[in-house]
Amino acid sequence: MSILIDPYEEAKKQLRSTIELLGLGEEAYEALAVPERLVQVKLAVRMDDGTVKTFIGWRSQHNSALGPYKGGIRYHPDVTANEVVALSMWMTWKCSLAGLPYGGGKGGVRVDPKKLSAGELERLSRAYFAAISDIVGEDLDIPAPDVYTNPQVMAWYLDEYSKIKRGFYFGVVTGKPVELGGLMARVYSTGLGTAITAAEAARRVLGGIEGRTVAVQGFGNVGYYAALFLEEMGARVVAVSDSKGGIFNPNGFHVQDVIDFKNKTGTVVGYPKAEKVISNEELLELKVDVLVPSAIENVITEKNARNIKAKVIAEGANGPTTVEAEKMLTEMGVVIVPDILANAGGVIMSHIEWVNNRMGGWVTEEEARKKLEERIMNSFNNVWKFWESKLDKQKHNLRAAAYAVAVDRVVRAMKLKGLL
Repeated sequence: MSILIDPYEEAKKQLRSTIELLGLGEEAYEALAVPERLVQVKLAVRMDDGTVKTFIGWRSQHNSALGPYKGGIRYHPDVTANEVVALSMWMTWKCSLAGLPYGGGKGGVRVDPKKLSAGELERLSRAYFAAISDIVGEDLDIPAPDVYTNPQVMAWYLDEYSKIKRGFYFGVVTGKPVELGGLMARVYSTGLGTAITAAEAARRVLGGIEGRTVAVQGFGNVGYYAALFLEEMGARVVAVSDSKGGIFNPNGFHVQDVIDFKNKTGTVVGYPKAEKVISNEELLELKVDVLVPSAIENVITEKNARNIKAKVIAEGANGPTTVEAEKMLTEMGVVIVPDILANAGGVIMSHIEWVNNRMGGWVTEEEARKKLEERIMNSFNNVWKFWESKLDKQKHNLRAAAYAVAVDRVVRAMKLKGLL
């Protein structure tokens, strides 16, 4: 993450432009620009060598007009309070746009989890969830996995919370292991949603996804599944990358082969069927039809925007495109499927899991996947319709339409409650 770009300032810029687009007053901006609660916690964790190390964590609860706070928890050495607040704001819009009964929340712990043993990671996770246990709950705030957290971490959270609250509250976190009330479909849901929206945008902009070239930056969970589903839809995935670098082959890769190689070696770099090794920066500027940035924030900036050659960008990551870069790309005619739409599959599936937990477990994987596909297609169609019917497409892009739909729903809920 670039230290020069503050994601919270980016989020506020996006909010400001949306407030102006909707013709709302300053009071609406002020009500939505700051989170309802931001908690910082200090975590003392005993390491395997007997020493005690201190870590800092946060939980931001941005807005609860539509329902309980919802959003993931990330472990990353560069996490900041402002990043967590920005991500919680984006979650508010994401949940609203998807039509979910949730507000936005987000959490983070400043740590490099790759440097921790399994035991240290468990102790850190339990300490963090114990520290925020009074502000989370099935009907209050429902965390989920994010960067470098996974179903195992959610299992530790669930167990720690159950011990503290003396009961079983399966709906307190989502993205759990299947054995503890999770859904198989949750693992691939964000990538599936990204692939669906990328393919739908390609259909409208390029005439279809079949045979189109795709580059995916970030070959973690989201990027891998997005690539896999796009390949199944007929696209040709010609480049992928992870934190150590990227690979390119104009003839395309067999995505499953690449992930098998990465799982064995820890990186895609060195994959024998690659024509050449490329950097993450070079991947963004490849001559491809569809670009899927699925790594971290602020990778497409005013410095490289003019070099982007893709006609469709589907944001698998949160906030990969800066405001200034997006203005340039819009002028260039690039259609960007914004993060709050493109990667909403994860939170949509989290809602299905949460409802399933509250009902006692009635949903099959096939039913869950179908519900996700229906909801994300409905969201895409609503945004595209608003874009075509209500906005000047030369001045306003798909993100403007998505934000307008999302913010309007939150504002209407706040007005109904007397909060505005």
